[in-house]
Amino acid sequence: MKKLLILALILSTVSLAAQDVAPDNWWDLDRTDNTFPGVSAQKAHNYLKGKQAQTVVVAVIDSGVDIEHEDLKDAIWTNPGEIAGNGIDDDNNGYVDDIHGWNFIGGKDGRNVNYENLEIVRLYNAYKKKYNNRNRDGLSKAEKAEFDLYKEYEEVIEEKRTSMAPQMASVVPMLGALDEVIKKIGKPAEEITAKDVEALSGEDQMVAAVQQMVSRATAQGATFAAFYDNVKGYVDYLKQTVEYNYNPDFDARDIVGDNPGNLDDRNYGNNDVEGPDALHGTHVAGIIGAVRDNGLGVNGVGGAQVQIMSVRTVPNGDERDKDVANAIRYAVDNGASVINMSFGKGQSPYKDAVDAAMKYAEKNDVLLIHAAGNDGKMLTLTNNYPNDTYLGKKKTGKTWIEVGAATPNYDAGLAAGFSNYNKKYVDVFAPGAQIYSTVPDDGYQNLQGTSMAAPMVAGIAALIRSYFPDLKATQVRDIILASALPVNLEVTKPGSEETISFGELSATGGLANAYTAVKLAEQTKGKKKKVAKRDASLMMY
Repeated sequence: MKKLLILALILSTVSLAAQDVAPDNWWDLDRTDNTFPGVSAQKAHNYLKGKQAQTVVVAVIDSGVDIEHEDLKDAIWTNPGEIAGNGIDDDNNGYVDDIHGWNFIGGKDGRNVNYENLEIVRLYNAYKKKYNNRNRDGLSKAEKAEFDLYKEYEEVIEEKRTSMAPQMASVVPMLGALDEVIKKIGKPAEEITAKDVEALSGEDQMVAAVQQMVSRATAQGATFAAFYDNVKGYVDYLKQTVEYNYNPDFDARDIVGDNPGNLDDRNYGNNDVEGPDALHGTHVAGIIGAVRDNGLGVNGVGGAQVQIMSVRTVPNGDERDKDVANAIRYAVDNGASVINMSFGKGQSPYKDAVDAAMKYAEKNDVLLIHAAGNDGKMLTLTNNYPNDTYLGKKKTGKTWIEVGAATPNYDAGLAAGFSNYNKKYVDVFAPGAQIYSTVPDDGYQNLQGTSMAAPMVAGIAALIRSYFPDLKATQVRDIILASALPVNLEVTKPGSEETISFGELSATGGLANAYTAVKLAEQTKGKKKKVAKRDASLMMY
């Protein structure tokens, strides 16, 4: 009975069904010319051939970037004022040997933060120091509010750890059984077939369980390797969640050696811009700036003039507000004109510091592109941070773009089921499902998330700023939104089975498009007036 429960658990938590397969480069394509609702980057670049362009630096605030990747190494920013490896801050910017960017979650001794708590755990620990063993009675009104949050966070953390620990106890042994099967067969996982597994004999119950699982998985279109990777990925997720993300006793910040509550401290970290796990950041960087038409991998949206600056800020857990604020300031001070931010969290204790950095970016004519999040829910100003609305005010950032995720299916499934949405707070959608891009060690992989949609827009912004350098960041933002292709479809509302008009999911109701953006930028060039809300003439091509 137990092994059948394990089987049911894994089959219910790991998606095995084969997805509709789109070409690897679908997000680069054009719906009119190629049927897939990509960003039409290929069409935009063809249109721009022969025109002059300037270098544009795009900062990728993320988990790190493999700067030696075969399809990225020629598109990596190099600090012109710094001499590599001499241990001196040659350009006097406060960061020693920041050749290709900076790492705000590393220590001066070269160690790096990998796993981290979620913000809710950090807040819980802070409140625990203040309210542990105290009674709510007798507290002030403000203290009672904090005390209630303390108890709320305590309940959330305990529930999460309690619910996941049994799953770990069930799934980890199954991964061990899969490893044993691989060992018995004597082939790499990617070479093993369902027939290889079926051919195993013996009385081992776990082997029998694996045979059942693999049989059901392959019947749904999955390969053994894909099934194994999914189970391993789920085990890694469970371990990370229980042992690090929701573990109040885990503290990684001693690696950095700073005081995370000192928001005036900016000179910490190290120059390791890749770090221990650069999968996410490298994938994002490839979407923006992978070298086009070099016969390798993928073609980045931004084109040949893009240089990627890696600002490592996001661990496997929640990023800290202090690091985000400092990362934005670093990017601005060192020449980035577009900043991609494919991260987010549910609480922001120092939002005012991030807001100040956003204002600094806006003042210095820098675009901020942010992923809307992957909870399949209505985005609000209190459930996802950072956001473009300043704390306690109605004013919003004028150079901020919030991006939701679309799929390659131009039908009811166009809005990715995981994508957050809101007609007021999400600006535009872009490809974010089945996105094939660069990963560390010269690899390429399909990933999905609004994390992949944001760099599509960052790439479009870089393309415009490269070919039309006189346009201000506010104009580029307006151009990207005004040129979004409207979608007149009823789609499945993300996170539900309801039907909704695609136009209700974002402010533009459309998909970001490089070709129409370039055309509108061309019309706007040299004009001081604001871009029209929607140029209908560009929508028909």
